[in-house]
Amino acid sequence: MSDVGYDLTDGVGTITLTRPEAMNALDTATKVALRDAVREAAEDDAVRCVLLTGTGRAFCVGQDLREHAEMLRAGDPALWRTVTEHYSPIALTLATMDKPVVAGVNGVAAGAGAAIAMAADLRIVAESAGFNLAFAGIALSCDTGSSWWLPRLVGMTRARDLLLRPRTVRGPEALEIGLATEVVPDDELADRAREVATRLAAGPTAAYGAIRRALAFSATHDLEASLAHEAEHMAATGATADHREAVEAFLAKREPVFTGTRNRPGGR
Repeated sequence: MSDVGYDLTDGVGTITLTRPEAMNALDTATKVALRDAVREAAEDDAVRCVLLTGTGRAFCVGQDLREHAEMLRAGDPALWRTVTEHYSPIALTLATMDKPVVAGVNGVAAGAGAAIAMAADLRIVAESAGFNLAFAGIALSCDTGSSWWLPRLVGMTRARDLLLRPRTVRGPEALEIGLATEVVPDDELADRAREVATRLAAGPTAAYGAIRRALAFSATHDLEASLAHEAEHMAATGATADHREAVEAFLAKREPVFTGTRNRPGGR
């Protein structure tokens, strides 16, 4: 995993793209390493929050076009399997893991890189960073869940505009339209992203996972089904030790200490 760093500290599984010389472009080796790191973090109960970030001037500029061009010239059929073998599994795992995901967007996030950042629950963005839905610029459709997340974050009108007429949306505008959760000075990005992730890692992990699932479910179901789905998750999270600890702490007027239980609410 030379192009993808992985660290577990204080319950935070930090996944770092480490190809700064290529602006963290995703060649095949990097895509495999990123997919596997995301899956490892999702399956490890010791990881209670995932932090995604990059090194150098970019968060991730998406597909490595040098490798892409070589495979295109060679007629390599593996080129068109990458969406189902790499990009889609990365997006789905980020979206469905039973723990929160934070993106520390240190620089430009383009194409699949932008979509990976959008898959996070919270995007802490450096002032100079930006998002670019660059797919149409190279005459391709969109992938990695960008067609799913973008309209939900910025609305359908803006989503169409950003996909059909790609441009770089810098930090302040990204905050205004909903692409960023928070924008901070460049030199504060790493510390702030770590702070946010560490705080989430100390929280009620099962409840966070249930909230993620409830939001995803309600986005595509009617009110009646969503209410029933919420009831299932309330019953499941109500049975956790973290819930009992939170209630006792409230009554005792002290801060709760959450352990992140193994109880995982059912239903997606």
